[in-house]
Amino acid sequence: MKVIASSVRKGNILEVDGHLCVVLSAESFFPGKGTPTTQIDMRRIADGVKVSQRYKTTEQVERAFVEDIDFSYLYQDGDSYIFMNPESFEQLTVSADVVGDQAVYLQEGMVVKLSIFEGNAVAIELPARVTLEIVETEPTVKGQTASSSYKPAILSNGVRVMVPPHISTGTRIVVQTEDGSYVERAKD
Repeated sequence: MKVIASSVRKGNILEVDGHLCVVLSAESFFPGKGTPTTQIDMRRIADGVKVSQRYKTTEQVERAFVEDIDFSYLYQDGDSYIFMNPESFEQLTVSADVVGDQAVYLQEGMVVKLSIFEGNAVAIELPARVTLEIVETEPTVKGQTASSSYKPAILSNGVRVMVPPHISTGTRIVVQTEDGSYVERAKD
């Protein structure tokens, strides 16, 4: 089905020159003078080659028909990840290059959306936010509440994130999975 270029998002599957491509990033530019454009970085599913194309924002691109199905993450096996369909209990093995750098946010039992094309997972969409615990950060400094400075912290999955000064080791925080940024202190 055809969609306009500006509506393309990360994780979408497009058909470009007869090849299926998964969108890595899509950015729209609106210059003061001239035509607005959308820059789309993609990876060809067949051979893993990265492709970058620029479209006018109103231009039509072909979105491939893929089935988006919810799967539960079970475990990692070498460099592949095992997911289970909660309805049919069917297990699906997904390679590390499909999961990519989002693998650090996978937690056992997490429900993710897998894009299935001809029985194979071609893209993965994680929940927008994930709750993790801080295992290491600098100690809290009293009286440093007015400044909007951030300090580095290491999460339970090994990822480094910048947090406000009032957050201490052992605190559970909510993190944006798209860019790994701090959102808020967890409410649990």
